Amino acid sequence: MGKSSIRGNEYQTKVNFGDCDPAGIVFYPNFYRWMDQSTHHYFTALGHPTSHLVMKEKIGMPIVEAKCQFHSPLLFDDIVTIHSTIIEMKNKVFTINHDFYKDGKKVAGGYEVRVWCDMSSENMKAVTIPNDIRNAINHTESLV
Repeated sequence: MGKSSIRGNEYQTKVNFGDCDPAGIVFYPNFYRWMDQSTHHYFTALGHPTSHLVMKEKIGMPIVEAKCQFHSPLLFDDIVTIHSTIIEMKNKVFTINHDFYKDGKKVAGGYEVRVWCDMSSENMKAVTIPNDIRNAINHTESLV
């Protein structure tokens, strides 16, 4: 796996050989993988790492919708920066937007719709997003 870092709601990764098709162009499912990774890094930056949410609090954030549009290709060895912002937050559902940049130029953009779920029993159940999470998100987004 390539070197990754996060600064606020920014996640950066290097395109590895295995991310590409034989022509060296990123295979499209990798954008969805990077959106997922960026979401998890976003919550870590908020002070609520997914590992803690899942293991200690029995909370999950399954994806119920995802979309990505591609503007120009990413290639082997490119550095891609993903800017992630929560653009809508309902009672139990949030939408997080992801914009992909290479050398400051937007190359793709997408979003995920996720549900805040209690996983403490056999059947996951959508639950209200807690106020401490909402406050952390609202504080972070007001800085953007």
